[in-house]
Amino acid sequence: MTKDRLAALQAAQSDDEDAGMDDVAINVDGFMEEFFTEVEEVREMIDKIQYNVEEVKKKHSAILSAPQTDEKTKQELEDLMADIKKNANRVRGKLKNIEQNIEQEEQGKSASADLRIRKTQHSTLSRKFVEVMTEYNRTQTDYRERCKARIQRQLEITGKATTNEELEEMLEQGNSAVFTQGIIMETQQAKQTLADIEARHADIIKLENSIRELHDMFMDMAMLVESQGEMIDRIEYHVEHAMDYVQTATQDTKKALKYQSKARRIIIIIIVLWTLLTCNKLSSLQRNGQSVCSFKCISFSLHKRTDILVFIGSY
Repeated sequence: MTKDRLAALQAAQSDDEDAGMDDVAINVDGFMEEFFTEVEEVREMIDKIQYNVEEVKKKHSAILSAPQTDEKTKQELEDLMADIKKNANRVRGKLKNIEQNIEQEEQGKSASADLRIRKTQHSTLSRKFVEVMTEYNRTQTDYRERCKARIQRQLEITGKATTNEELEEMLEQGNSAVFTQGIIMETQQAKQTLADIEARHADIIKLENSIRELHDMFMDMAMLVESQGEMIDRIEYHVEHAMDYVQTATQDTKKALKYQSKARRIIIIIIVLWTLLTCNKLSSLQRNGQSVCSFKCISFSLHKRTDILVFIGSY
């Protein structure tokens, strides 16, 4: 079973769609303008598939709730399924083409802003496409199970009760006659019941063929989204660590500036103390200039103390 990353990426997808598909306003050259035209075309086809899937659900409910098979409703269902298949193949082809162009540009030159935009758009469209096709596959599987349950109930009405395993074996044979063997159609109701069983069996065969046709495409796109999810995880990892490094560097810078300021204060204090000590030393060695030097030192120490403190405090 394909690993389902759609739930893990659902929150990020909403942001990507808003930023990458609907509200981006940038100046683009002719090539990027053509690319965004193609992106819009793919997005519209995916929206059309999503709408048709919802219509398929309605047709399924209408068919199963009807007492008799409605050929018109069945034909409308088949038309919807054919349209889904056609658009799904077109979307797959366009996404493959975009992917190949991206790979060629990655090999030809270094990554550019335009390339990153195209990769983001491609990733967003691919995830959306897989999400819609997953819902379509789930809808088909659910309808198959409901058809099986109806066949089982109808067989019980005719007196031919079967287990789930026996019913699966009958379905695998692909012949509706296995459901009616040994059943005597004595009444009109019995005939209608058997006709309904055959109709449900035919529906199941068509469903299985449809699921089989879309399986390879579904697996291909699911693997692509899986690889893109791993790439997104790596990008998020490096971004988070880069932010940690920036925060650490900022803190270290603040500490260095603080230590530098303290070092300046200490140096200035040492210079002032050295000057005072030198002056005192000279006054003791030179007796003749004692009064002058002492007077200058005392004047310096008393009258300039405030200026020194202010000067030191500025650092």
